Amino acid sequence: MSTQENKSKGAIVIETPYELEDWQREALIEYAYNTFKVKDVPVRFKVVPDLLTGFKVYYLYNKVKEIDLSLDAILRQSLLSGKPFEEHTKETSQKPTSVGYVTSLENVIAFVSGLTEVAYGEVVSFLESGVYGMAIDLLENGTGVIILGDYLKVEPGEKVVATGKQLSIKVSEALLGRHVDALGNPKDGMALEHKKGTKEMPLERIAPGVMERKSVDTPLQTGIKAIDTMIPIGRGQRELIIGDRKTGKTTLAIDTIINQKGQDVICVYVAVGQKASSIASILDTLASHGALDYTIVVSETAADPVSLQYLAPYAGTAIAEYFLEQGKDVLVVYDDLTKHAWAYREISLLLKRPPGREAYPGDVFYLHSRLLERACKLDEKHGGGSITALPIIETQAGDVSAYIPTNVISITDGQIYLEGDLFNAGIRPAINVGLSVSRVGSAAQIKAMKQVAGTLRLDLAQYRELAAFAQFGSELDEATQKTLDRGARLVELLKQELHAPMPVEQQIAVIFAGVRGFLDDMDLENIKEWEKYFLTRLSTGYKKLLSKITEEKKLTPEMEEELSKVVKQTVKDYLAIHRA
Repeated sequence: MSTQENKSKGAIVIETPYELEDWQREALIEYAYNTFKVKDVPVRFKVVPDLLTGFKVYYLYNKVKEIDLSLDAILRQSLLSGKPFEEHTKETSQKPTSVGYVTSLENVIAFVSGLTEVAYGEVVSFLESGVYGMAIDLLENGTGVIILGDYLKVEPGEKVVATGKQLSIKVSEALLGRHVDALGNPKDGMALEHKKGTKEMPLERIAPGVMERKSVDTPLQTGIKAIDTMIPIGRGQRELIIGDRKTGKTTLAIDTIINQKGQDVICVYVAVGQKASSIASILDTLASHGALDYTIVVSETAADPVSLQYLAPYAGTAIAEYFLEQGKDVLVVYDDLTKHAWAYREISLLLKRPPGREAYPGDVFYLHSRLLERACKLDEKHGGGSITALPIIETQAGDVSAYIPTNVISITDGQIYLEGDLFNAGIRPAINVGLSVSRVGSAAQIKAMKQVAGTLRLDLAQYRELAAFAQFGSELDEATQKTLDRGARLVELLKQELHAPMPVEQQIAVIFAGVRGFLDDMDLENIKEWEKYFLTRLSTGYKKLLSKITEEKKLTPEMEEELSKVVKQTVKDYLAIHRA
C-alpha cells in the first residue's frame, strides 16, 4: 500500500497486554474494521504489559486520535473465543488458552470463562485485584475457582491468568514455634524469615505407596494412661478422636502434643473453623508447657473464608511431609474434620455440584481419605520417618453412625470414643473403652506395658458388665464383689488431671499396683491421693528402678519383685499417715 493511501486512510492501533496468536489478531482486526466502518486500513499491534483493562483499539487519522475504545468484559471474552465472528467460532472453540475472565461470583467462588489450559489445583491470578485463586472445578463451559484471600475485591469482568504452578506452601525449620495460616503466612504478628533449606511443598500430593511403607512398630506415647495401656498409638498410625462437643477431644490431643517434649517428635496442630479465642488459649497452653518449641500451629478460624478453612488440613500435612522427608517423626492433629467437611460442603454447593446425603457432595469420602492416607511410616530405604495423624470428629448426641463419622472411622486405624455421660460423671478423660479400639494394638507398646496392661481391658469389661447387674441391689457373692471392687479402683486409677501427661515408666508402676490387687483393700476415695504419694516416693527414692524400666523396656522377675515391695510399702506407709 502506498504512502498516500496510508495518509488518506489513516491507521488502526491495537494495544494488547501480551503477544497474540494469529487467530486472535484476525478476530481483533475484523472487530476494528466493523467498528470503524473501514476496510483495508493498516493495523499495528503494540504490546503494553501494564495494560490491565483487556485490549485498547483506536483509529489514527492524520496523526489525530479519533477513537479510543477500551473493550468491555463481555466483548473481551467474545474476542478470545471468536464467537462474534462465525468463521472463527468453530476454530477458536478448540484453541487452548491460559487467560480468562470472571463471568460471575458466588461468595468465595469465581466462575471464569476461558482458562482452557488450566489444571486442577493450579494457582490463578486475578490481575486487577491482585488476589490469587485455585482452580477446583474444570467444566466444559468454564472453570470454578476458589478465591484465596479477600474475595470482596474481585469483580465480574476481571482478567484471570493461569500461573502454571500448583498451590504450595513454603516450609522450613523457621516455622517451628510459629502460628501461620493455610498459605504459610504468619498470624502471630511477627515477621517470618525462612532459613536455608526452605522448600515449596504442594498442598495436594499422592500418598506414599505400599512398597515405601513399613509396619507400625514404634509407640507414640500420649502420656494418657487409658490410651497408652489399652488403645496404644504407634508412629505412623491414624487414630480418630471422636465424641460430642465439650467431652475433652481437643484436651486429649493437646496433652499428647505436650507429652512429646524430649521425644524427638515434631508436632503440627491444625485448627479448622475454631473460635479465635480457643486458638489463643491453646497457644498459651502449649507455650506454658514448653511445647511450642517443637510445634507448628496452622489455623483458619470460623471468621476466615471457607476456601482457606478447606485448605488448612492439607497445608498442615504439607508441612509434616517436609519433616518426613528428613526422616523425622511428626504428629499432626486435625481439629476438627467435621468443620472441614462443612467448609467443603459450602464450597461444593456454591460450585452448584449436586448434593447427596446430608447435602454433602459425592466425593466427601475422598476429601478425607486422600488427606489421611498421607499419614504413614516409611521404611529405612525412604528415610524411616513417620506421620501420625490424630483427626478429630464431633458427633451429635453420640451418633457415631452419621455420615462423616462413619466415613472417617472407615479410613482410620482405630478410634478413641469420648462419652458425654462419662465426662459428666467425673471420669476424665471420658474414654469409653468398650467402643474404643486401636487396630495396631500391642505392636505399638513396649513389652513392660504389655506385661502389666494385658488383662486391664478384660478386667474393666467384666466390671462394666457386673456393675450393670449390681445396681439392682441383689446380694453378690464374694468373687463378684471382688471383681467390682477392683474394677472401681482401676477406673479411679485411669483418671487423669488436665494437661498432666505421665511418663510411660510411671504409668507401668501405677497400673501394676492396680492390676496385681495391691489396692483392693484401700478406700476408693483415697486412690488418687495414694497415687500422688506413690509417684513422689518413686521419683525420689527409686529412680534406679524407673530407669531400668525405661532402658530395658520389660519387667524381669527381679524388677517385678522390687516393684511389688515398693507398692506394698507405700500402701502401708500411706494408710498409716492417713489414719494418723
